Amino acid sequence: MNDDPRTHPSKVAEDRASLTAFLDYQRATLAMKCAGLTDAQLRQRAIPTSTLTLLGLVRHAVEVERSWFQTVLNGKSLPALWPRVNGAFGEWQVADADVDEAFTLWRATCEDSRAVVNAFPTLDARVEFRGESISPRYVLTHMTEEYARHNGHADLLREAIDGAVGE
Repeated sequence: MNDDPRTHPSKVAEDRASLTAFLDYQRATLAMKCAGLTDAQLRQRAIPTSTLTLLGLVRHAVEVERSWFQTVLNGKSLPALWPRVNGAFGEWQVADADVDEAFTLWRATCEDSRAVVNAFPTLDARVEFRGESISPRYVLTHMTEEYARHNGHADLLREAIDGAVGE
């Protein structure tokens, strides 16, 4: 994992370019943590005290992207792609999950999310969701935080799977 395929955000970009670049950087980090692993490794619960898997993180990213960009910002009502199983979120249940499907959906969902943000003339725009005003700026910032937190999990999982370390 020494080759870094990510595009680093500009240190002088304006607000929209900076926020979207940081989110794309975090998305690319998750992809990098999963790169080169087998389907079985992506499904592996590599840390004994956790049920997290890299594939589960990817599927979770799909659901969270859809929720914030499509439901909150775009006003669409979308059912979960992976419904709950015995009360647990379905995206984390990966024993029989299709790896190619998950990554294809994730890439497409990220593109859809970019299109939603690009449709707003300003990041100061507001949408009303469940009695709250929410801006695209907030969603971009929150999603960057969401990916960064889960990329920390991905770091630990990847190291436990094959010893690969790195940012």
